[in-house]
Amino acid sequence: MTLLEAATKADELAQSGAERELATLRQEWDGEVEAAARSADYRERAVAYRAVGLFRFRQKIELLRRGLEDESPAARGSALVSIQLLSRGNPGVVNQIRPLLHTIASTDSNGAVQRLAIVCLRNGSPQRETVVLLNGLAENDELDAELRKAARAVAVDLRKRAGARL
Repeated sequence: MTLLEAATKADELAQSGAERELATLRQEWDGEVEAAARSADYRERAVAYRAVGLFRFRQKIELLRRGLEDESPAARGSALVSIQLLSRGNPGVVNQIRPLLHTIASTDSNGAVQRLAIVCLRNGSPQRETVVLLNGLAENDELDAELRKAARAVAVDLRKRAGARL
């Protein structure tokens, strides 16, 4: 079984609520995830960062942070997909790395990676600085239309959740 196949199996177990089996699978593949994240091949790193989310490895946020700083857009994107998955119903994941997500959303050289960072920000606690950043991105006519649309939608969602606090 490959790491990707094991991660897919872990996702199925997590979705079905089979926590004991998921924990066993995590133990079996923990070292493999770490090794793949250190690989020289960006494709292996991308699989490793994606596996973190599929395995629901909440204790590997620092590994995902390293993925966000990877030279490969594929690896950064995979780390962001995992962050988005792990942060559903758990805003602490996004809150821990909010400054890095802000930087990626506003300056990453890859538009898809920028949009993924914006989507991740939706799962964090509503913070004024995030809404200000997203509004600025939404109003910047020099940016891609899809990026502006995503920024606008997330900013609106965060403002609704914050109510009168923002």
